[in-house]
Amino acid sequence: MKIAIYRNDNEHSINIAEALTSKILAVPDANIEFDQENPDIVISVGGDGTLLSAFHEYDAQLDSVRFIGVHTGHLGFYADWQDFELDELVDSLTHDSKEYVEYPILQADLYFSGSVKQTIYALNEVVIKRSFGTLSAEVLINDNYFERFKGDGLSIATPSGSTAYNKAIGGAVVSPNLDAMQLTEIGSINNRVFRTLGSPVILSDHDVVTIKSPDAMDSSVQIAFDTLHFVTKNLEKIDFKIAPTKIRFAKYRHMNFWHRIQTSFIGPEEK
Repeated sequence: MKIAIYRNDNEHSINIAEALTSKILAVPDANIEFDQENPDIVISVGGDGTLLSAFHEYDAQLDSVRFIGVHTGHLGFYADWQDFELDELVDSLTHDSKEYVEYPILQADLYFSGSVKQTIYALNEVVIKRSFGTLSAEVLINDNYFERFKGDGLSIATPSGSTAYNKAIGGAVVSPNLDAMQLTEIGSINNRVFRTLGSPVILSDHDVVTIKSPDAMDSSVQIAFDTLHFVTKNLEKIDFKIAPTKIRFAKYRHMNFWHRIQTSFIGPEEK
């Protein structure tokens, strides 16, 4: 089995990654080797941002890679292991069952003038905003006109990403057992000209959401996805759908999604 360790530059994460490496190397006849280029398992050491970065580092290998999160950050929503549980993790690696849990991810196809196309993937969400001023956009669902939006921006989130920025802007929390995506408005303006639903919309893996920005040809548009961000011009439209590939987490003791929600946002009941 080939393993890659992906960490952030925090001193504590560096120390934990080094300790984990030493513990794996110390196991006799473990049949484990380190391979940062073509691993079977990627171990992310850090917080949720580190795991999101690891996802994008290996997003071309999702069919063959499983992820494990070791928590050294703050919330650690994607982490199944704490930094003091390295011995238990190494034991699980040496008795790998090859089982995994899958979460859906988002695919966004960006179309620019001149027939230029770019595809990006997101584990959490894609957010569209104007660099300056408000965003004006037409929203279509399955090529049918849905609404004309004007406001700060639009967010399209996965179920696992529904607990991140989507939750902060009033979106619903969605089980990752559903192959779904969620469209949520950010600071919408509603008047006689611009009318929107005003509520989050949850769509299936058979649906395609299209965002067309009539004024994008002459203005810059910000695209933020997970921990990444870029500003672009000449963007004609974006098609969003659930990607055919999913992210896989090693199922050694993968924490139940709703247990994650309870421990991350609610905490223990006061007695």
